[in-house]
Amino acid sequence: MATYLLAHDLGTSGNKATLYSSDGALIKNVTHSYPLHTFNGNCAEQNPLDWWQAVCNSTKELVADINPADIAAISFSGQMMGCVCVDKSGDPVRDALIWADMRSTEQEAVIRAQMPVQDFYHITGHRPSPSYSATKLMWVREHEPENYKNTYKMLNAKDFIILKLTGRFVTEPSDASSTCLMELDTQTWSEDMLSLCGIQKDKMPEIISSVAVAGNVTEEAARMCGLLAGTPVVCGGGDGVCAAVGTGAVVENRANLCLGTSSWISYASKTAVYDEEMQIFNFAHIVPGYIMPCGTMQTGGGSLSWAYEQLATFAKNKNTIDKPATYKAICDAVERSPVGAKGLVYLPYLMGERSPRWNAEAKGAFVGLTMDHTTGDMFRAVMEGVAMNLSIILETYRKSGAAIDRLVAIGGGVRNEIWRQILADVLGVHMDVPNYLEEATSMGAAITAGVGAGVFRDFNVIEKFLHNEYAYSPDLTKKDRYDELKAIFDECYQQLVHIDSKLHSFAQKRT
Repeated sequence: MATYLLAHDLGTSGNKATLYSSDGALIKNVTHSYPLHTFNGNCAEQNPLDWWQAVCNSTKELVADINPADIAAISFSGQMMGCVCVDKSGDPVRDALIWADMRSTEQEAVIRAQMPVQDFYHITGHRPSPSYSATKLMWVREHEPENYKNTYKMLNAKDFIILKLTGRFVTEPSDASSTCLMELDTQTWSEDMLSLCGIQKDKMPEIISSVAVAGNVTEEAARMCGLLAGTPVVCGGGDGVCAAVGTGAVVENRANLCLGTSSWISYASKTAVYDEEMQIFNFAHIVPGYIMPCGTMQTGGGSLSWAYEQLATFAKNKNTIDKPATYKAICDAVERSPVGAKGLVYLPYLMGERSPRWNAEAKGAFVGLTMDHTTGDMFRAVMEGVAMNLSIILETYRKSGAAIDRLVAIGGGVRNEIWRQILADVLGVHMDVPNYLEEATSMGAAITAGVGAGVFRDFNVIEKFLHNEYAYSPDLTKKDRYDELKAIFDECYQQLVHIDSKLHSFAQKRT
């Protein structure tokens, strides 16, 4: 009789539920969406009960054709850096402030005024930011004191679903590290951070291992989800960390590149990376004893999507355009463009930048345009510009002592064969492209379920799930050319910082 692992990936737009067999086969997946409420330009909220309903609906759909008794365990990946306030009964006190909510800028300023940023960085692994949970809960306390008073525990998205399934108020290190209230080195709630933020420790849930069985499905939850009461529920982790597990980044220096709308490079490390410029941030890993240093840029794959929409389909009927043919024509044109796109540099800062620049006012730009440049050159410059930015992140890891010469690449952008080779050449790494490009996150959660429930001995079982379909090696004949271009790329950014700030102020004054 088959043994199944059920993984839920609680994203921003919906919950993706995936059923895997214990031998690594993807059996079926379904997605149920839920609304996102954005307002006032910087507020983003969701109703946690919408997440729960999506989990119930997707679970029922997945188990309809199997015996629920064959599910060995359930686990989760979920959106991180949220603020889910629940009362003692486990009911939401208010809608959740999700990762995209940036309203707590005043609270971030308070933290920066009271603690040196370097100290904050070395305690939490992060820079202060309104994107993290701590400032969001501070905002609730200061603007909604009654809601804060009624908050028994602050959770993250997957923690709330664990609560609904098991009745337990728990979290685990990867999500706890996204609150900026956990001391990264000890993986315990930081008395210094709690005191600084004015948050009572008893409002935080217990931190248990990512592979711990948080509890078992209750009778009530079983009726609502179609599961068998008593099924083990394993904690899992944050979505980015689960994705790392799904690429095999479960042993030291094993690294991955995700080329989605936003893009990042992360790897498994025994220690955190605290670089002098604080370019890199750190999450606790799902794999016990490991940290996941990470550098995330805002618009990696998003840069190419923007270029396609603006340069390839401008003034055309988007309902009738032959997108596959247009995309192929673009790739053919990129292939005809030489290394360095005839001296054209693209700065990929269409939404400001996180790592490595940490500059919300940074702007995208083409630098060096001439009458000789073609659409193919512009698209090549976009691909090279994203790769240049990612190379700064990778070099920071290498300076810290990480011996990274190979990446497993996932995400929609990796479907582009030309971009794969450009990335290998610019980054100077061997690049493996696995059989699953969009399933790494749910795969990571499923493997965590299997390890937690004792189905798998350890995370090395990823080799049963993941198989590399393509491999790319850097073309060393292009190294000198790209090294020269990297220096120009960095200088272009530095020279435009002041101008970007002026443009940002100018844009804010428009009516």
